[in-house]
Amino acid sequence: MTDTMRAVVKPAPGPGFEMRRVPIPAIGPADVLVRVRAASICGTDLHVYRWDPWAASRVHPPVVVGHEVCGDVVDRGSMVTTPNIGEFVSLESHVICNTCAFCRTGQGHICQNTRLIGIDRDGGFAEFISIPAQNAWPNPPDLPLEIAVLQENFGNAVHTAFAFDLRAKKVLVTGCGPVGLMTIAVARATGARAIYATDISRFRIEFARRMGADLALHAADDPVLDVVRQATDGEGVDVLLEMSGSPAAIDQGFALLKPGGDAALLGVAPGAFPFDWNHHIVFKAAHVMGISGRRLWQTWYQGRGLIRSGAVDLSPMVTDHFSLEDFHDAFERMASGDSGKVMLTP
Repeated sequence: MTDTMRAVVKPAPGPGFEMRRVPIPAIGPADVLVRVRAASICGTDLHVYRWDPWAASRVHPPVVVGHEVCGDVVDRGSMVTTPNIGEFVSLESHVICNTCAFCRTGQGHICQNTRLIGIDRDGGFAEFISIPAQNAWPNPPDLPLEIAVLQENFGNAVHTAFAFDLRAKKVLVTGCGPVGLMTIAVARATGARAIYATDISRFRIEFARRMGADLALHAADDPVLDVVRQATDGEGVDVLLEMSGSPAAIDQGFALLKPGGDAALLGVAPGAFPFDWNHHIVFKAAHVMGISGRRLWQTWYQGRGLIRSGAVDLSPMVTDHFSLEDFHDAFERMASGDSGKVMLTP
């Protein structure tokens, strides 16, 4: 093993990334070194790539980017007993402190000292990554790369869909990006009565039908409110799963949520926006839950159960493969809206 590796780096403030040779990361006593086999692009990576206001306020270059990663453990610190060297793992991107009040009360997913790989510390668009051993989730050795690389992102879908009981419920998923698509699959697996979906990409609207949506509509061109109300006999939906962060989609979703309904919100809005608080939440007596990351480690066990039982089939999700060197093309493909997940291999 040489002392350096190839890595995709945000070198300085501003749009774009660079391929660089950087030192292979060192490991501490509680860490493992993982040789990356595959990584996939997330919407968060697009924010950093474009250098939008959120990225500019959060990321402090230089940093190796990428946080959806799977690979093989090749070294481990002196305190590590699991995973074993040679084990195939997927990575949880939230590195938590384990000592704050949230961590100590089973709420590590909202640990205020969280450091995200690829954002606050070096990530996985590289040949190797160092990470705390507890963040390395062991996989069956024969788990396909296209499934292993999705597990972190799939956890967002599981966390959102499991926020409320979806059994025999009418469910609306607003936003059919990759997480929204996987959320549709989870809602179907957990027994939703009907699943409605909206997006502004024709490709992803059709994809939503493939993943189990009963009705998929163009959020801007179709009469969404009228169609969904008709499909629900004028009642509206029991549960809103908001995955887009689009103010227009959020407004549509809450307009269709019936009184006393449940709303789980994962999508991150671009900033503050006008919202009809009274009619959408207060007078409607809506139950609203914000979703952040994955419950550690409950969501990982739930996701494993869905995948290994065959209740959810993620095999359609990775639609495009690129080498790490072709990351520019990979990001353009992801940004087009005409893809599922885009996977990179070193």
